[in-house]
Amino acid sequence: MVKFLLNRLAMMLLTMLCASFLVFAVCEYTPGSVARKSLGPFATQQQVDLLTAKLKANDPLVVRYGRWLGVLVGAIPDPLQDPSTGLNFKDPRGAQYFGNFGYSTLNKLPVNDVIWNRLGNTAILAGLAFLLIVPLSIIFGILSGLKEGGALDRTLSVICITFTSIPEFASGVFLVTLFVILWPILPGTSPLTSDGGWAIPYQFVLPVAVLVIYDFGYVARMIRVSMIAVMERPYIRTAVLKGMSTRRVILGHALRNAMIAPFTVLLLQINFLISGVVVTELVFAYPGFGRLILEASLFGDISTLEAATLITVAIAVVTQLLGDLGYMLLDPRIRVR
Repeated sequence: MVKFLLNRLAMMLLTMLCASFLVFAVCEYTPGSVARKSLGPFATQQQVDLLTAKLKANDPLVVRYGRWLGVLVGAIPDPLQDPSTGLNFKDPRGAQYFGNFGYSTLNKLPVNDVIWNRLGNTAILAGLAFLLIVPLSIIFGILSGLKEGGALDRTLSVICITFTSIPEFASGVFLVTLFVILWPILPGTSPLTSDGGWAIPYQFVLPVAVLVIYDFGYVARMIRVSMIAVMERPYIRTAVLKGMSTRRVILGHALRNAMIAPFTVLLLQINFLISGVVVTELVFAYPGFGRLILEASLFGDISTLEAATLITVAIAVVTQLLGDLGYMLLDPRIRVR
């Protein structure tokens, strides 16, 4: 187990390094000078020239990447906070610390002061949605997989396919029309403030509903397919012939084995719920991580984009590690190998 974890951690570190280099290279080679992209569109030409010299922007790409990585890990101070540049970029943590993502030209704040708050908001939204997606998907998947081709299977399959085929913006507009305009019982936006007269818990209802409607059907279909395959195994037939109750067969033998394949699918939903909910956050004006990425992209906030991409990759590799550990817990044969 220790060797396995060390190998996985080494692969995670290598993945993060490769991803950070690709992100840095793409941002460097987009149109416009590095200094201009760092300072934003409203900086003077004198500031741009000064920062170009300070950043040594004419150095080779690998050298500049090493310098950027040094700022990120706290090995060297952030040149944007050097008083000689004449810029008013100040970070209360100082110019040299681990996890220094730089300065956001969009929000006029250090990236760390913006991105973690937005990520926390999205984590709350994702957590609430995930708590509903998992049990709904398991229930629908099991009920559909028990009697393949039956009336219940067909009905639940139609429901899952229909919900999955509805885009997020469409279901969002439909729910707003229904519960905000026709029956005004819920807020139409979710700014996470009480200024509009709605308590914050009410503001989560519609965004969470949109995510659950869009996502649970796909996961339920994966569980259904796995459940059908497991129910045809010889050990299930043997348990039934021995007189074991249906509940015990399902909970004691079928469910655990049926969840081995869909386990990865469930973990992939974490990546989607963290970084793929841009549409939902935009429809409901939710101050989340996905909306921050969109705003930074439109404005050209390179520092925020680089930080958001690295965080997204980190979440992906961590969920992959959790998936491998989950496989080992669900299937003892993997541990033996």
